[in-house]
Amino acid sequence: MAYSNFTLETVRQAFDIEEVDIAGLFSDSEPMAPSALLTAVLARNMPLATAIGTEKAKSELIVANVLVELREQLNLDISLFSGIDFNVDSESGLIGVCDFLISLSPVQFVLEAPVIVLVEAKKDDLEVGLGQCVAEMIAAQRFNSEKGNEIPHVYGATTSGTEWRFLKLKGKKLYIDMLPYPIERCDKILGILASMVDQKA
Repeated sequence: MAYSNFTLETVRQAFDIEEVDIAGLFSDSEPMAPSALLTAVLARNMPLATAIGTEKAKSELIVANVLVELREQLNLDISLFSGIDFNVDSESGLIGVCDFLISLSPVQFVLEAPVIVLVEAKKDDLEVGLGQCVAEMIAAQRFNSEKGNEIPHVYGATTSGTEWRFLKLKGKKLYIDMLPYPIERCDKILGILASMVDQKA
């Protein structure tokens, strides 16, 4: 068992997670204007990423650039990891590779707690990645606890690059925003991610 084997149903059963679906869960988050650089990069990369159509292309050409922008706008106070092993509990299946992981530590060379946001890139269907993302969020809870650096909430996102869906995990209660956000609202996506880092969402 690994993160990628979990569906939303199996992860809820395995870890006794209570799901709450809320439309506009993060709607109060203040938009964060993207830089001219990110706007130009997305205008150049999006047609290519969508034409290629693979998870890898969208991950590299769209998602990574949005997350790097977030780190820059937050004055490098967070660390960003891409494609790293995040093996927390092999017996529970909480092992595997995370597409993107954000820590509240500014240390970039080593992953330190607390892990705050997990972003899972999927080719087209945002719902397909929900189980995997939630499993990674549960792993982040355990990782933070083991490192003695627990935080109230762990957040997640599943994205096709062009659409983003956001989640929040508090204890065993999972909140899923029913409204997806299109990349055309990059300011809102950045604002939601920034609010997650701030623990205000």
